Amino acid sequence: MSLFIVPKFLVKADGTPGERNPATCGKIEEKMGIHGNSTCVMNYDGAKGWLLGEEHKGMRAMFTMMNEARLGVGMQGLAQAEVAYQNALIYAKDRLQGRAVTGAENPSGPADPLIVHPDIRRSLMDQKSFVEGARAFILWGATLIDRAHRSGDAAADGIVSLLTPVIKGFLTDRGFDMTIQAQQIYGGHGYIEEWGMSQFARDARIAMIYEGANGVQALDLVGRKLAQDGGKHVMAFFEMVRSFLKENEGDEALKADFLDPLKAASKDLQAAGMFFMQNGMKNPNAALAGSYDFMHLFGHVCLGLMWARSAKAAQAALAAGTADPGFYKAKLVTGRYYMARHLPMTATHLARIQSGSDVVMSLPAEAF
Repeated sequence: MSLFIVPKFLVKADGTPGERNPATCGKIEEKMGIHGNSTCVMNYDGAKGWLLGEEHKGMRAMFTMMNEARLGVGMQGLAQAEVAYQNALIYAKDRLQGRAVTGAENPSGPADPLIVHPDIRRSLMDQKSFVEGARAFILWGATLIDRAHRSGDAAADGIVSLLTPVIKGFLTDRGFDMTIQAQQIYGGHGYIEEWGMSQFARDARIAMIYEGANGVQALDLVGRKLAQDGGKHVMAFFEMVRSFLKENEGDEALKADFLDPLKAASKDLQAAGMFFMQNGMKNPNAALAGSYDFMHLFGHVCLGLMWARSAKAAQAALAAGTADPGFYKAKLVTGRYYMARHLPMTATHLARIQSGSDVVMSLPAEAF
């Protein structure tokens, strides 16, 4: 593929706009969501274009934009989950429905607020632990980019290249899931347009598709990024986790709730990578059938690392004395929730990966 610039007007020799180039909008697409963005079909009937860059190197040039856009789309997954969570939290505190099973918590009112109910609290904790962990993940990725671009740190560039499909794929998948959970807290009101939650759900959905659908992100991660530069970047990631665990192994306050779960999850990630190495060459389907699970497994480990780092920082702030102890105590509680309730999913993803490709590929196409 080659890349071309096709202007709206052909420019005269003196730099002024000349005749209209026949590059026209053929149709405005009617989309499920993101209605503030006009997506259209473009027709280039006899239009003139100029080659940009080298012939047949357009895909390489395009990926300069695509890789940056994928990081932005990962941020979109987080942002949609965040705004949906903020709205759901307000609703859960305001909406009166039923009574707490342990006794009325709003005895002067006709009912208790939704937030007293354990399943509502579970959903809110799912959302809170995701958005805060994902925010740390995004910010870590941004610091890696700064290190790569500002100081020429090749190792940082390699790590962020490895993590780009994880940031895009995992955060948009889970961001959509959390947006739906936020909508669910509203009950039937969440399905009514005037409350706005349906718009969040529609807008979050596109992030899983564009700039490379998430299945493609998973294939890119397993098919290209793991083996990039002889696999040194994924090995550097494993070493980063090992070093953090080693440096903090004497911290008993971190060990049971944060270090041990992170160590187990990291071992699951390494076992999955080993499975691909042992089976991928002789049976590529064995690796690719597990690629989506691997992307999510990797994402959980990354958020687990973020929460372990956050817990260490929170403990240090509390020990030093802080003007806002409630903030840091909430961080520790939220982090423990993620490590206990979400990080164990790495074992499920590993089991799916190790089941191989036969269970995925054995049904003939005509039997579907």
